[in-house]
Amino acid sequence: MSTINIKRVKTSEIELKDRLVSIQRVAKVTKGGRTFSFSAIVVVGDENGIVGYGLGKAKEVTEAIAKGIDDAKKNLVKVPLLNGTVPHEQIGKFSGGFVLIKPAAVGTGVIAGGAMRAVLESAGVHNVLAKSKGSSNPHNVVKATVDALTKMRDAYTVAQQRGVDLNKVFNG
Repeated sequence: MSTINIKRVKTSEIELKDRLVSIQRVAKVTKGGRTFSFSAIVVVGDENGIVGYGLGKAKEVTEAIAKGIDDAKKNLVKVPLLNGTVPHEQIGKFSGGFVLIKPAAVGTGVIAGGAMRAVLESAGVHNVLAKSKGSSNPHNVVKATVDALTKMRDAYTVAQQRGVDLNKVFNG
């Protein structure tokens, strides 16, 4: 298979919506007792093919979310969409998280679990079938979902990579 083109996007001209995927309270035990901190996983997207995720850590919840949003805006990628769904079936992997994403007919909706649903809806996918296998850790599921979405290729890109015209891709 050819190399995968990850299309990075600048945040200056697009309006992004953010979604909080998960927030964790973590404790560090010190001589004086427990010190609490928060980590937040945030997904941002324009609901039109651009999506990114970020992790923020801070002493307070609101600061952690704000840091997560800033981090997510630095990691935006462009995702090919076809009539409100994904162009083809794809598997994504990250650490222990495995994700399967399939295109669906119009009217199906987003059939996906928590962390995956946030990423797919932020990307602008309206009809999709998705299954998360392996780890249910939101960190791994979000990263595996973004991995699957970045591996997606539309017909025009496939034709360009193969060096043939668009009809040859569909008709052989």
